[in-house]
Amino acid sequence: MSDDNRTLPYPEPDAEHPTLVLPGHERPAAGPRRRRRWPWVLLVIVVVLAALVVAAEFVARAVLPGVVRSLVIEQLDLPADQQLDVDADGILLPQLIGGSLDRLHLSTDRVTLEGITGAADVTATGVPLRGGDLRSAEGTIRIDQDQFTALLASTDLPIETVALDAPNATVSGSISVLGASVPVSLTLTPGAVDGDLELTPVSASIGGIEIDASDVGSNLGVVGSGLTEPQRICIADQLPAGLTLTGLEIEGTTAVIDLDVDGAIATDETLLEKGTCPGR
Repeated sequence: MSDDNRTLPYPEPDAEHPTLVLPGHERPAAGPRRRRRWPWVLLVIVVVLAALVVAAEFVARAVLPGVVRSLVIEQLDLPADQQLDVDADGILLPQLIGGSLDRLHLSTDRVTLEGITGAADVTATGVPLRGGDLRSAEGTIRIDQDQFTALLASTDLPIETVALDAPNATVSGSISVLGASVPVSLTLTPGAVDGDLELTPVSASIGGIEIDASDVGSNLGVVGSGLTEPQRICIADQLPAGLTLTGLEIEGTTAVIDLDVDGAIATDETLLEKGTCPGR
């Protein structure tokens, strides 16, 4: 075929040569592009749920202390206006749903339990919200010199006054030697052994003369030997039966008593009553 009869190119579509569209084959008009809204809706839902969870957590933290305080005051028969601070560890909502608090702290500047008055701090773990025993609990009671003196009421030591000066306690009184009253002062280091209070003498003063505790026996014979031996004192009858003495030390002019708490104290009322000492 010669170049004289070559095929001419198809004309470009333009206003003068519009493209013809066969009937029934028209293109639909392009509508506005739809935006995907579901991610935004999901984000709003998440934000709302998070806000509700935070609000519920605040409500739980505001309500829980009052509920716990009321229960403790009722169980221990404390005054209605008893000052008691309550604090729980961790995020509360999962714990409330699960029915148990991981760790609960109770503290007060002044409380009286079975005749002993002092500041108390108790930590309990595994606290059931629907009734049951505690997984574990321990506490500390801080008492002054007068209260500490009351704890020593059953000892054989001649005690009329007690002075606390960390780490020791000094007890003063008098003993009878050959019919004469002799003033005695003993410096003791307190501790705890098998639930009992233990007092270990470290020095003594007899008739105003300072002597080593080991020499008291040679000066006062049998009477003196009894004064210099470690004294074990059962104080279980001065505490609720559910509490066991685990430690005692002097801090400044305060006696700090460490206690183990029987987890069944939450369900067994007899553990709230005074304990007993053998032979009493």
